[in-house]
Amino acid sequence: MHITVDPDAAWARLRGSRWNPPGRANTGARRKTYAAALEQTEQMFKAAEAVGPATRPLQLFYGLSQAGRAIAAAAWSLKGTDWRLVTHGIKTSGFENPFPDIEIRTDPPGTHGSFVRVSEVLDSPVWELDAVRLEEVWDVLPPNLGDPLTDRDRLTPLLAAIGGGTHEHTLLTAAVCDIPDRVIDAGTREALAEYLLSYPTVAQHDSYVRTGRLGPDGPPDYTRYPHGGGELRVNWLMPEGSATADERRQHLLGMTRGYAGQRYFLPVITPMNREMHPLMAWWSVLYALSMLARYEPASWVSHTNVDSSRHAVSIERLLERALTHLPDLIADAIAEVSG
Repeated sequence: MHITVDPDAAWARLRGSRWNPPGRANTGARRKTYAAALEQTEQMFKAAEAVGPATRPLQLFYGLSQAGRAIAAAAWSLKGTDWRLVTHGIKTSGFENPFPDIEIRTDPPGTHGSFVRVSEVLDSPVWELDAVRLEEVWDVLPPNLGDPLTDRDRLTPLLAAIGGGTHEHTLLTAAVCDIPDRVIDAGTREALAEYLLSYPTVAQHDSYVRTGRLGPDGPPDYTRYPHGGGELRVNWLMPEGSATADERRQHLLGMTRGYAGQRYFLPVITPMNREMHPLMAWWSVLYALSMLARYEPASWVSHTNVDSSRHAVSIERLLERALTHLPDLIADAIAEVSG
């Protein structure tokens, strides 16, 4: 998967917003916090560029955490003093476990922790006492599609590529991309239906392209990729009947999450009740890595040793992508909550 980002342009967007902050960050203490927090975010990220994996998660996480304060300051949905963030609102345990099985939990809904508050304004879930594994959240991030942590079955983002032409139509049509080989190899409607249980908005389809030999009862007609995986053209009924191309595109936006200019169907991870916002998936992963680096430095150095750890290169790639992808996601999140 190729994702194109321009971090310099994203930082310019963020810096350019500070003279006239968006949303509720346009006056008083919220304005001051917005500007100061974004300055700290940028400086933390620049510091992260200058160091290696041994300490990079620390600068990246705390830079993202400060960006969360700017997001909260700008959010229209946070009134009074609700925009002020206290504590992390997220915790990790199980550092003695294999790296993919580190456990992540959150504070309850409605509390003032940074992770909880920013999740709420971005309509992203929290999950309290039932832990999710690092691997599960890692796999939610689109750039990690080619960097699995284990050989277990994965729930990864499905790119949505809209089709259907420019004429009015009652169906929204899109190619659902990056379906894994295990589903395609099974080749049955039942295997697809079981897989889509973790992607509720895809599962609510009206129909999809089937192989011709059995007509409407035929199995899914996937298009395979040379490098593995494939895609399927899927149709959904438009709620108001016949719709223009722009109306269908807007409907797709409501069904998917944005990431670097593309749209994705993201999985709903147990015990969550909906899909994570990509920014909060990054937050979860970087928090876990920063806590491991800070409190278990010997273990962290071991995980990032390319001579002995199967995860070292994947971790390096993740941290490099954080530097380039997160500025764009932060700018988009601010626009999302302040628009």
